[in-house]
Amino acid sequence: MLIAAALLANHVGTLHHLAMPAAAVVVAGVVAGFFIGVVAAIMGVAGGELLIPTIVLLFGTDIKIAGSLSLAVSLPTMIVAFARYSRDGSFKVLRQHTRLVITLAIGSIAGTILGGLLLGVVPEAVLVPGLAALLLLSSIKVWRHSTTE
Repeated sequence: MLIAAALLANHVGTLHHLAMPAAAVVVAGVVAGFFIGVVAAIMGVAGGELLIPTIVLLFGTDIKIAGSLSLAVSLPTMIVAFARYSRDGSFKVLRQHTRLVITLAIGSIAGTILGGLLLGVVPEAVLVPGLAALLLLSSIKVWRHSTTE
């Protein structure tokens, strides 16, 4: 929820990216990347939901560039996670749900193609609040899931 609030505050101009010396930005980037990698590995996600706001807030990039950078950073993260999960047998569930995995993969590829085509069309004024809303909904869902177990 705090990340969504910070992202929105940055978008409306009440919060700006951190102005730090280059060396401090590198150190902060490595530290943030480490913790995002840990969270991503624990949750089994690529970490884009944390990477994009971090890139926007820490490095001051626009959200579209942050999304592209997130993809570039997520690729090695996913390769490492894939290697780790494949060794401990966590992917056995994929065989049980092959049709679902294939269907979601096809939808994801189609969505990526469409999203790439819409990149220059959808304004930042729509993307930032949309990402903030997604972050809020995700945090509520995680909170509810954690309180029911």
